Amino acid sequence: MLLSSVVIILREVLEGSLLMSVLLALSWHRGLHLRWSWIALLFGFLGAFLYASEFEKVSMWFDYVGQEIVNASLHVVIVLFLTGFALLDQIVEKGYTKTKIIFMAVAASLTIVREGSEILLYLSGFLNNNDILPSAILGGIIGAGIGLSVGALLYYSLTYLIPAYARKVAYIMLALFAAGMLSHAVTMLTQADWLPSYHVLWDTSSWLEENSLLGQLLYAIMGYEATPTATQLAAYITGILLLLVLPKLVNKFVGLYAKNK
Repeated sequence: MLLSSVVIILREVLEGSLLMSVLLALSWHRGLHLRWSWIALLFGFLGAFLYASEFEKVSMWFDYVGQEIVNASLHVVIVLFLTGFALLDQIVEKGYTKTKIIFMAVAASLTIVREGSEILLYLSGFLNNNDILPSAILGGIIGAGIGLSVGALLYYSLTYLIPAYARKVAYIMLALFAAGMLSHAVTMLTQADWLPSYHVLWDTSSWLEENSLLGQLLYAIMGYEATPTATQLAAYITGILLLLVLPKLVNKFVGLYAKNK
């Protein structure tokens, strides 16, 4: 139970910790104030508590697939706000400061709502079991500590890098995060029968199982899926394109428009 709790809590904390660290590092390199992170944490924790407390009601929505629909919607909205931030950050380096901060804060807050509610629901399942509860809590503390430590290490590593390199690394990580989010959203919508189920493209579980420690970490970092379908792969590629390619295309279009004007 101790190891299971460590792995599960680590996966959830790591997703939010890595996203927050990357956004904070980008803010630092752009000279934006970092106070937005405290607001995101506050609303994220409140939202996670409310979501977890109303989980049974939410689950009954949409003919008892409310959990899948709400979680998938959260993932899509998070990616949209990250895309909005990326567009502004790479096209308008100076200006629109408040809008950039709002985009970052909303994306981080919703991620905390999503991951935080999962942690609360997981731990609440042991409240009536005094034999297992201490191990679950201890595992949760260890997992959360590791996840937060990795996030802190990433933040300081990015702040010490040359700004141009730091931004490249940060956006690659954001793209992988967004890709994983969209892929997970497709999985949930398929489970809810809102999207058709397609055949599996490949199976890498013999090389790396999703339930293994490394598999769980890769799931958190880049949305690792051992048995992806065509729709999951399409969603994954879309996430990468939105964060890495779309801002460059729009930036080039804006530059050409300004030159010809």
